[in-house]
Amino acid sequence: MAHILLVEDDENLRFTFEAFLRRAGYTVDPVPSVPAALEAALRQPPDVVVADILLGGEEGLVLPGSLRSRGLEAPVLLVTGNPSLDTASRAVSTGAFEYLIKPVERDALLAAVARAHAHKSLQDERAALHDELQRLRAHLEAIFRSVPDVLVSVGRDGRVVRINDAGLGVLRLSGEEVEGRHWQEVFGEWESQLGDVLRHALESRQRVPRRRVNITVDEGASQVFEVSASPLRGETGDYLGAVLVLRDISRLAACCPPGGAPGEWGLVGLSPAMQRIYHLLEDLAPTDTTVLVTGESGTGKELVAEALHNAGPRATGPLIKVNCAALPETLLESELFGHVRGAFTGALRDRVGRFQLAHGGTIFLDEIGDLSPQVQLRLLRVLQEREFERVGDTRTTRVDVRVIAATHRNLRERVASGLFREDLYYRLRVVELHMPPLRERHEDLALLAEHFVGVFNQQFSRCVMGFTEAASRALMTHSWPGNVRELRHAVEHGFILCKGERIDLADLPPDVQGTEASVFPRAERSGVHEAAVREALKKAGGNKARAARLLGVARQTLYRKLAEYGIRD
Repeated sequence: MAHILLVEDDENLRFTFEAFLRRAGYTVDPVPSVPAALEAALRQPPDVVVADILLGGEEGLVLPGSLRSRGLEAPVLLVTGNPSLDTASRAVSTGAFEYLIKPVERDALLAAVARAHAHKSLQDERAALHDELQRLRAHLEAIFRSVPDVLVSVGRDGRVVRINDAGLGVLRLSGEEVEGRHWQEVFGEWESQLGDVLRHALESRQRVPRRRVNITVDEGASQVFEVSASPLRGETGDYLGAVLVLRDISRLAACCPPGGAPGEWGLVGLSPAMQRIYHLLEDLAPTDTTVLVTGESGTGKELVAEALHNAGPRATGPLIKVNCAALPETLLESELFGHVRGAFTGALRDRVGRFQLAHGGTIFLDEIGDLSPQVQLRLLRVLQEREFERVGDTRTTRVDVRVIAATHRNLRERVASGLFREDLYYRLRVVELHMPPLRERHEDLALLAEHFVGVFNQQFSRCVMGFTEAASRALMTHSWPGNVRELRHAVEHGFILCKGERIDLADLPPDVQGTEASVFPRAERSGVHEAAVREALKKAGGNKARAARLLGVARQTLYRKLAEYGIRD
């Protein structure tokens, strides 16, 4: 309950007021004079002060100012038996909270004290929030200034709000020179490299993924940066502007060829086969060329599509992915091109297709080798004319998309057997990028395994240090029919079972340990014949995930084959 400082030289009145307040639940410190009041207030700061204006020759009017000068903030209720315009105006000028006239009734006194206490509570809360805000602001300021990456905060009007110390160092400027100026003036000659990223974030209010830029600094020296931008929003979601982030990766770029660093392009590997992939990606990323990505299941074809999109001029647009083998022909056509209401049974409303959703960006057509002849014909027109009609519609829709296709099948053989259109094949295969199987990039095994350990450490909030010698030997000698996908699953399996600091041989899947031999030669697995599927299920005891690993295919592929061959549980 609130603490009341009662200052009254009339003993009877002081006793009466004290009784009123105590019965109302307040703690009261009654004193007869101003000096006694100041001493009591320093001893125990009051929540509310009730003071007579005339105190045996002294004036209670001095109390509000005297308390504030001592750092004490408490509302003061001044009481007088001789009201006048002069005393009222003086009471207001001193900062008194309220002015009460004798005789003061109990209810009037308690109501005034309650109002003063509520005011004091709000003051205290506001002061606490202000202090917390100042501490938080100081903490955020320290973080902002100490981040080693360049941070540039820009308002909605394009004017620079803040640049951290790293940014000022790179730009060779001071805070007074940049804050309040338009970002184009601040960046100067860098505007051409950074302008598109920041401009897009400000206009679209969407995050712009990282991209690499080369910037010339002092004396013609070039530095390599990763640049990205994100919109800034307040606690209520209101749009404030954008922040540009520049990370200096010059040393990394100097140590590794373009794309050679682990994780660069979203891919991992330093083998000659992967270096060729990286250099090809460098050439293809800035273009709109149609690319056909080939390779066995699990080699990372989807990652290639993401890399080409994110590193190219369409990075700010959508990346739409379609698994052509996962949908039947009737649904796939609608999925790709959309349909109008009533086009077929169940078409209850208009639907926008994936090609239209990908307008201004990239569409990734996975498992393109499984397309039906009808869908192949429609896709050929899109590639040639960049236009199509929705299912059941007569209106033509034009789109601006980059097409990246992928397949694990040999399309040349399918063309020769009449299963795939030759003209579509050459339209898709403007540039073919073949992802090597893991057995052809054996030197990347250790790097990939350690990379996945880092991924799962972050995902599961653990600190596994790597592999024991026995586990490493097993990883290096396994044939990896499932390629990088199988390796990732094997590391995840070991990570979950691992109880120590390192993944041991017993933590790995049985087939990787060497206790479960693979009985399916690669030539047989590539076709995934019915006999091979049945034998794999038998060896795996009916476990489909394990059977898929034995076959070296994705689980989705196994499910599709089970349906195709009519194999039931």
